[in-house]
Amino acid sequence: MELLSKARIWLYIKLRKLQAWRYSRLYGMSIGEGTQISRKAKLDTAHPKGVHIGKYCSITGGVIVLAHDGCRKLEKDTFIGDFCFIGTRSIILPGVKIGNEVVIGSGSVVTKDVPSNCIVAGNPARIIKTGIRCDKLGRII
Repeated sequence: MELLSKARIWLYIKLRKLQAWRYSRLYGMSIGEGTQISRKAKLDTAHPKGVHIGKYCSITGGVIVLAHDGCRKLEKDTFIGDFCFIGTRSIILPGVKIGNEVVIGSGSVVTKDVPSNCIVAGNPARIIKTGIRCDKLGRII
C-alpha cells in the first residue's frame, strides 16, 4: 500500500512538471525552471505571450491567471516572480505584477501589484504579512 502511495505522489509531481512544459512549449508562455502547475489550473491561452511565471513557483488547482480582458479589449502582461505559491482557486487579473517570494492565500482575487516577500489574501487581495522568506515552490521558511 505504501508503494502505491509513493507511486501516486511521484506521478502527480511529474504531471505538474509536464503541465508547465505544455504551457511554455505549446502556447509560448514564459515559465521558469522548476515551476509546477496543477492540471486543474487555468492559464490564459487567449493571450499566452502575456503570462510570465518565474522559477520554482507552485500554481495549485483551480488557479486562474489572466492576461486579457475580452470585455474591455485589454491585453496586458501578467508577471509572477520567483519562489511564489499561488493558493487554490485564486484569480490573478491582467496586468498584475507579483514580486518574488510571495504567498497568495486560497480564493484570493489579486487586482493590484504585490511587492516581494509578503503574504496576501482576500477579495480583493490585501497584504497580511511582510518580510517572509520562501524556498522552492513557495514554502515559507
